[in-house]
Amino acid sequence: MRFRYKYITAFTVLSLATLPAPAAAWVAAAVDKGDTAWMMTATVLVLLMIVPGLALFYGGLVRTKNMLSMLTQVLGVCALAMLVWVGWGYSLAFSGGGPFIGDGAKLFLAGVTPETLAETFTAGVAIPEYVFVSFQMTFAAITAALVLGGLAERLKFAAALLFAAIWLTIVYFPIAHMVWAAGGYLFEMGALDFAGGTVVHINAGVAALVGALMLGRRTGYQRDVMAPHSLVMTLIGAGLLWVGWFGFNAGSALEANGAAALAMVNTFVATAAGVLAWMLAEKVAGYKCSLLGAASGAIAGLVAVTPAAGNSGPLGAILLGAIASGGCFWFVTMLKPRLRLDDSLDAFGIHGIGGIIGSLGTAIVYAPALGGPGAADYAVAPQLATQAVAVAVAVLWSGIGSAVAFGIVKVTIGLRVSEDVEREGLDLGEHGERAYNY
Repeated sequence: MRFRYKYITAFTVLSLATLPAPAAAWVAAAVDKGDTAWMMTATVLVLLMIVPGLALFYGGLVRTKNMLSMLTQVLGVCALAMLVWVGWGYSLAFSGGGPFIGDGAKLFLAGVTPETLAETFTAGVAIPEYVFVSFQMTFAAITAALVLGGLAERLKFAAALLFAAIWLTIVYFPIAHMVWAAGGYLFEMGALDFAGGTVVHINAGVAALVGALMLGRRTGYQRDVMAPHSLVMTLIGAGLLWVGWFGFNAGSALEANGAAALAMVNTFVATAAGVLAWMLAEKVAGYKCSLLGAASGAIAGLVAVTPAAGNSGPLGAILLGAIASGGCFWFVTMLKPRLRLDDSLDAFGIHGIGGIIGSLGTAIVYAPALGGPGAADYAVAPQLATQAVAVAVAVLWSGIGSAVAFGIVKVTIGLRVSEDVEREGLDLGEHGERAYNY
């Protein structure tokens, strides 16, 4: 199998009610309860990444007066994304075989029942389609929520919700279809993306960059102290993200098998390499080894290994995590201040940059010389060219689509809170309550 994840995600939906008797008997025998139990567990683990994981990670990084606002935005966008996914997202992403977008055959999950199945990587083995719907739903939810990191401390809550609905429709669903659905443009090209380097991280990172530019810098940026108010909360969130990421990466095998085990060990070692590489970079640059840096390095390693989770050996995953962590460190600490880019919580600096490094690096770590699952005659250069096309498509589609989505929100309800609300804090100004009452 040349591209492992291609065959996993090109699932086949089967229905006991519509198949002839011999086929129906075969399908009934194909439901694997072990795989189903694992995928249900993986789905819940991805939810753990969002609420409370991402909410606490982002919440700890903002100032005290904006903690509750950050938690509310993540929760609200997550909930909205789930309903949008059921309404039309699943259909547009995984129904139909067009190159850029699916069709409306499964709007509001039409035709999906407890009897319809999603076939996994192993021929003849399937899980209930509802499980696949739920698993992919959590991916859509966390991707939309990741964008909020670049817009923190100045984005209206209503704007966050409206943006998420538009952006998921015109950006996320088409990219998910192109990369993961049979007939999708990048799928047919042979792009490697095991769990979402392009679909999730580059996509969200670029959207955050566009949003940060369109919103403008926070009042007092590079003048006032804007240090994280609780690195304890940030580490708790980072730890929950790491734990949940095993569902994210290992769950993307769609089975409890060797591919899931490979993704699991790679999620351990790439993250560990990311932690140590960031702290080493801090030391070399003349800083002290910081908890914020360690947590950032962990996320950078996780982001980078996402497209390579089942497409790399452990050695390749270690190299990928370390290199991506170093690259993100350089962007966040060296380049971003010079550009005066107010990517508040480094959504682009870590997810965008780390996603690009990971997606391109997957072509290299796929090679058997580094322990990857590539065939003996695997050639890096052609695959690297394919990965570069996938990265370019994700960057351009997300960049243009995000500008459109933010533009619509800006001319309808407005993007940014007033300066008075920003100075007072979004907790009180937007929600009428505080995270801490003291």
